Amino acid sequence: MSRNSRSRRTETEILDAAWDLIAERGAEISVAEIAKNAGVSRQAVYLHFNSRGGLLMQLVKRADDRLAIKEQFFEALDHPDPATRFDLALTAWFNFVPKIITVARDLVRLRATDQEAAAAWEDRMSDLRSWLRTLMTSIKNDDALKAPWTPSDAADYVWAITSVQVWDLLVTDRRWPKRKTASVIKDALHGTLLKQKRVG
Repeated sequence: MSRNSRSRRTETEILDAAWDLIAERGAEISVAEIAKNAGVSRQAVYLHFNSRGGLLMQLVKRADDRLAIKEQFFEALDHPDPATRFDLALTAWFNFVPKIITVARDLVRLRATDQEAAAAWEDRMSDLRSWLRTLMTSIKNDDALKAPWTPSDAADYVWAITSVQVWDLLVTDRRWPKRKTASVIKDALHGTLLKQKRVG
């Protein structure tokens, strides 16, 4: 195995160990704890990621890769019917949220006091908003977006309404079933943004 292959494998092992640890204990864990859980030295973590912030950034990107959210989202974009395209994109997101909620909840909580957590969170949210603008632009191009919505404003609105914070309030605080939560939010967004009614 080449040095680059070993390095990539070590990085993956560190990220997976960090994800498991954060999911169990929260995002305030130290680099030393992550290193111990991954079976490497603390210096090795810094060698691969430079800082705790770099580790957090790669950690949330690794979640995207592990759970294939980007692939599912862009697969949805290929659907010719705009209402179905919108529904498939939201379904991909709502299937993703329960898998990341433990880590996401901590990053949201920590971002006011932890610049590294805030940077990691904003990095992923920036990508998500970009994906949503692509989605809403495609819907606008198909003349399926209600006036006076612009793709940018519609993307911001979808981003806010489908946020992990809203999902967490309904599912965790109000104990709504996950399927009901996804369905109610989808219906509301379809009715607000799309000319075509949601089917199903």
